[in-house]
Amino acid sequence: MELEFTKMHGLGNDFVVLDAIRQAVTLDRDTVRFLADRRFGVGCDQVLLAAPATEPGMDFRYRIYNADGDEVEQCGNGVRCLARFLLDQGLTGKRQLRIQTLAGPTEVFVEDDGRITVDMGPPRLEPADIPFRAAQRATGYALQVQDRSLTIDAISMGNPHAVLQVDDVDTAPVAELGPLIEGHPDFPARANAGFVQVLGRDHVRLRVYERGAGETLACGTGACAAVVAGRIRGLLDEHVRVDLPGGRLAVHWAGEGSPVWMTGPATTVFRGRVRVSRNDDARAQVR
Repeated sequence: MELEFTKMHGLGNDFVVLDAIRQAVTLDRDTVRFLADRRFGVGCDQVLLAAPATEPGMDFRYRIYNADGDEVEQCGNGVRCLARFLLDQGLTGKRQLRIQTLAGPTEVFVEDDGRITVDMGPPRLEPADIPFRAAQRATGYALQVQDRSLTIDAISMGNPHAVLQVDDVDTAPVAELGPLIEGHPDFPARANAGFVQVLGRDHVRLRVYERGAGETLACGTGACAAVVAGRIRGLLDEHVRVDLPGGRLAVHWAGEGSPVWMTGPATTVFRGRVRVSRNDDARAQVR
């Protein structure tokens, strides 16, 4: 199987984007893992699939596969890149799109300055909706990780997040605690682990260990979850600058019952063709 692909990134959170509208695409776990491999494949945090919508009122369908091959519900940086891809490829002329995802419909707006704003929908805060094992909703949950007792906020932005407040993201034990939080039994669908440092009521720094991908340079849903957690705790105002290792996102949340809005860039790096064969003899050709 030979596939045309586009390599893109949102603040360094990078993607292999596949057009399943004009070409036949068959993805299984091994193919996704090959495409995501930074030594033998193309290399990315996630593989994104642009496909025809299957629900009324939707413009396109969007599927997301983490580097480990698992399909996931939502990716904020990815949906911005998808919108840029659809426009640049001439698949739409619209600057306002309704995208079908496993997490539900997502509305995307292309701004005049080229940045892209996404309506990420209201956060889900009830434990059963995240999903997170807890007797009842609370502000702050105790999470036992090996010999440590952590206090986290559990939030779903279409995918599950554990948000941990830290004094300094530079020294936060992301590599140590990230995988332990990701696979914690209290998160039956695993979780993205966010480590957030509050600098002011309109400014935070954030690092995220993403479910199925490891630490990434940026995480859009993680940025939204961090702002929601800070707002619930009374630490943040409605408009917040979120600085990630790869750059800055703008996040706005008016409060419970309201959608979270996220604005940031989407960048095309290159296009190419990749050949994937059943005998694992695979190679990438870049143009």
